[in-house]
Amino acid sequence: MITDIKGLHHVTSMAADANENNAFFTKTLGMRRVKKTVNFDAPEVYHLYYGDEIGTPGSVMTYFPFGQMPRGQRGTGEVGVTEFAVPKGSLPFWQERLSQHGVTGLAQGTAFGETRLQFDGPDGDGFALVESEERGREAWTGNGVGSDTGVLGFRGARFTLRDADATGELLTYMGYQKAESDGAVTRYVIEGGNAADTIDLEQIADAPAAGQGAGSVHHIAFAVEDRAAQLRVREALMATGYQVTPVIDRDYFWAIYFRTPGGVLFEIATNEPGFDRDEDTAHLGEALKLPTRYEPHRAKIEGLLPEIAA
Repeated sequence: MITDIKGLHHVTSMAADANENNAFFTKTLGMRRVKKTVNFDAPEVYHLYYGDEIGTPGSVMTYFPFGQMPRGQRGTGEVGVTEFAVPKGSLPFWQERLSQHGVTGLAQGTAFGETRLQFDGPDGDGFALVESEERGREAWTGNGVGSDTGVLGFRGARFTLRDADATGELLTYMGYQKAESDGAVTRYVIEGGNAADTIDLEQIADAPAAGQGAGSVHHIAFAVEDRAAQLRVREALMATGYQVTPVIDRDYFWAIYFRTPGGVLFEIATNEPGFDRDEDTAHLGEALKLPTRYEPHRAKIEGLLPEIAA
């Protein structure tokens, strides 16, 4: 069994419009944009990162806004709901705020003893705010969101799968423990990591397969402390037959990727070096940061990217 995984690192999704996406996360949800860079494989597309003050692993939601990308089709084989933790007692504030901001799909309920508010992102993304213990985390504040209500980071994520058993076995191998079930949803929890420590598997046997597009999660990343731990995880996964990519330098973390039995793309990302490696903490996310190989082409790239409001 793998013992190096520390919970979630980040979740990366796709969007249709960079400014709409930026406004939703910074103005509506009150999160901080901690990095403005580009897609390593398509530098004419932004890669935007949102999180807490420093982009702590377990708090970071990232996006590729691919212009006028068609919306994804919801179904099995995807991360259906990305769940953010908020302080206990804050959901009435969020119900009113999201309603005032015209957010759709608002639905309050409970799952595994936790009160939650589900809602849609601007591209039909599946989100939920879950009342949680703070566990040493502090929210980024501003735009009308205070420390007693702000997003603390991730609570976890819910996968929608046609058959959850194989993914459950993988999570167990990765160090998660099967906790409890609530109807068709089974919770897995990892001990000794960060506060983004739950994965829920929802099995819907007769649902169609998801089709990726705007609003779809591209991949979900799990955290390890450093490159040595990442190599141990890679070796362990490959020993069980998974096809794992070589280590890729993503500037702010190192990454490896592999496809799960349920169809979801997993990443294992390092907690090092972090988002302050090329920007002062006070100014994270302000300037356009380019991978070294694209720096000679900065003028051309900047000409292709839409301007994003602060």
